[in-house]
Amino acid sequence: MRASSCSEAGMKSRAAWLLLLVAVPLWAAVPAPQDVKAAWRSSDTTLLDRHGETIASVRVDMAGRRTAWVALDDISPTVGRAVLQAEDQRFMEHGGIDFQAIGKAAWDNLFGAVGTRTRGASTITMQLAGLLDPKLAPRSAGRTWARKWDQALAARELEAGWSKRQILEAYLNLASYRGELQGIGAAARGLFGKAPSGLDAGEAAILASLLRAPTAAPALVARRACALARELDPRADCAAIEWEVDAAFARAAPPPSAPVAATTGTTPQLARRLGGGPGSVVRSTLDAGLQRFAAAALRRRLAELAERNVGDGAVVVIDNASGEVLAYVANGGAGEVDGVTALRQAGSTLKPFLYELALERGQLTAASLLDDTPVDIPTVGGLYVPQNYDHQYRDAASVRTSLAGSLNVPAVRTLMLAGLERFHERLRQLGITSLTEAPEFYGWSLALGSGDVSLLELANAYRTLANGGLHDGVTFVPRAAAAKRRVLDARASFIVADILSDRAARSTTFGLSNELATGFWSAVKTGTSKDMRDNWCVGFSDRYTVGVWVGNFDGRSMWDVSGVSGAAPLWRDVTDYLHRDRPSRAPAAPPGLVRQAVRFVPAVEPERAEWFVRGTETAVVELLAPAKRTPRIAYPAADSVIALDPDIPAPLQRMTFRAYGGAGLRWELDGNDAGPADGTATWAPQPGKHELKLVGSDGRAVAAAPFEVRGAVGLDQPASTFSTSSGGSADKSSGSGVNSGESER
Repeated sequence: MRASSCSEAGMKSRAAWLLLLVAVPLWAAVPAPQDVKAAWRSSDTTLLDRHGETIASVRVDMAGRRTAWVALDDISPTVGRAVLQAEDQRFMEHGGIDFQAIGKAAWDNLFGAVGTRTRGASTITMQLAGLLDPKLAPRSAGRTWARKWDQALAARELEAGWSKRQILEAYLNLASYRGELQGIGAAARGLFGKAPSGLDAGEAAILASLLRAPTAAPALVARRACALARELDPRADCAAIEWEVDAAFARAAPPPSAPVAATTGTTPQLARRLGGGPGSVVRSTLDAGLQRFAAAALRRRLAELAERNVGDGAVVVIDNASGEVLAYVANGGAGEVDGVTALRQAGSTLKPFLYELALERGQLTAASLLDDTPVDIPTVGGLYVPQNYDHQYRDAASVRTSLAGSLNVPAVRTLMLAGLERFHERLRQLGITSLTEAPEFYGWSLALGSGDVSLLELANAYRTLANGGLHDGVTFVPRAAAAKRRVLDARASFIVADILSDRAARSTTFGLSNELATGFWSAVKTGTSKDMRDNWCVGFSDRYTVGVWVGNFDGRSMWDVSGVSGAAPLWRDVTDYLHRDRPSRAPAAPPGLVRQAVRFVPAVEPERAEWFVRGTETAVVELLAPAKRTPRIAYPAADSVIALDPDIPAPLQRMTFRAYGGAGLRWELDGNDAGPADGTATWAPQPGKHELKLVGSDGRAVAAAPFEVRGAVGLDQPASTFSTSSGGSADKSSGSGVNSGESER
């Protein structure tokens, strides 16, 4: 009786479907197979280099992970067999509607056991219709007979215009498999790390099981895949399938951010900058070989610096003549931060443009001696007290020595000479657009790189120096030669480039042997921002400009890293690679320059041949005799406030008194003798107001500095303790309203 009823129900269901299909108009919008394929878009953009070589495929669409369309011939036959077994066993026989499956589904739904979940009657063709038209797709509220009816109409039309192979190919490419994996290409690579052509029977069973429930738990997927695999081959290894499911699901976990192409360091930001959308192919000015080399060199350098708390970096290479970007390594391979365009504090890398401005205006020459003694500058926020990197002072240093050795105090004095507003405007003219605040916002510390810049804009500013002061923008796609405008004076630019290439002048700070000393002509500058958060090395040869930044994207400080030990080795590696077949040649001096021997009196620097703008040359540079310079107190500055640190044991807190021109004088604190002033004196600070004086042998004060100490000291703090030495001593106190401005080299 039950068998008869089942047969009768199936016949009635089939008859009803046939009558409806005859009576109702056909599905009107049937796309052609080639149109569906043409509309498919990979989630990646393919980036080509200047020669047409593929650099990387970079994901730019985060809504889903899709590869290029995969032809059926490029899909393992095991996938087709598993999918047909799981989803549509009579696929090759029906015309889009499986009447036998419909009848069985209807009978099971009417007379099946309560709580039993029966398989639906949707064929692969009907499911494809739902993938092509969202209105026909199953919804969370469940499948309805009305929607199945619409799918049936669409399936009949698909079968009339498409071949079975085209239907199966489209279905495998359009279906979602797990999470964000869309299409057989993304599923094969995302779950199993292989192309669809290499899938085995167990992997095919897993993919087929996911079609019915992409979000199912791993255990359920494993059970279904095992059952399916044994339907196809009774010898299937279920233990292996269960292990493969766990491994595949772990592998398919979406990354926390847009991934970086590890071998080339390219990011979605670069692809978007080039106009690359999903599925696009973009040809760039990049050089694939250089890009790979720079990315590998950056990874090696970051591995070497890991023990110094350095985790990130970026590299950019620009062709001097054309402005074409030849390498753009956005980071070391983690996350989506673009280190080439991210804004970071510039450190000493802005100093060349400051000195160029002073040379251009005739305020200085390369042989001019600058005051390298302690200075305190009143500002609205308190006293600005710049210090050199090594906390030592040279009394006087030439412009060549100050720039090559990256001395801070002479740079600040040069900014005071050239003008803050004028320097700020010059940096803007060089294309550093990130300096959006008024000049007063940055203050005198702008000489030491207190403003935020990007590696790309900074490197292009150095390229302007390389081009003798002519400036234009960079390009990432081939373009016709662009007109350049003059921003810097050609003569001053040449002198600055000559200084930056002078290893002898650089040796006063860095020594003769360091990573900045290439075997060919190059000009280079390093910089480290306050608290060692950013480390730069930017320089140029006759043909290329190379910029390097290392640090941490999250702003963490590095440990014991300077320009020479941090970014410079990477800069050297890239620059050497660029000139592996051709050395760089020194540029010719432009008209209007003369080279003349110059000596210093007294001999604060050796006699040398120096470049001068014609009309400013001199044979002798004489320093004012020390006796003619007024003695003064360098630290503490007058009216400063010193705050005791409650976290430092009281016996360890010391103030260091420093004097300029203190020979033959003595310190006097609150009327008490504190020792000779020709060296340094340290004092255990006591809360309250104090006055420090420099006094002569006759007891008269030649300089005075009132100051205040705030905070509490422990009971074991001595009432007054002095010690003197001829060298520098660490100052353990902290200053309120005093900015040391110690931007590193």
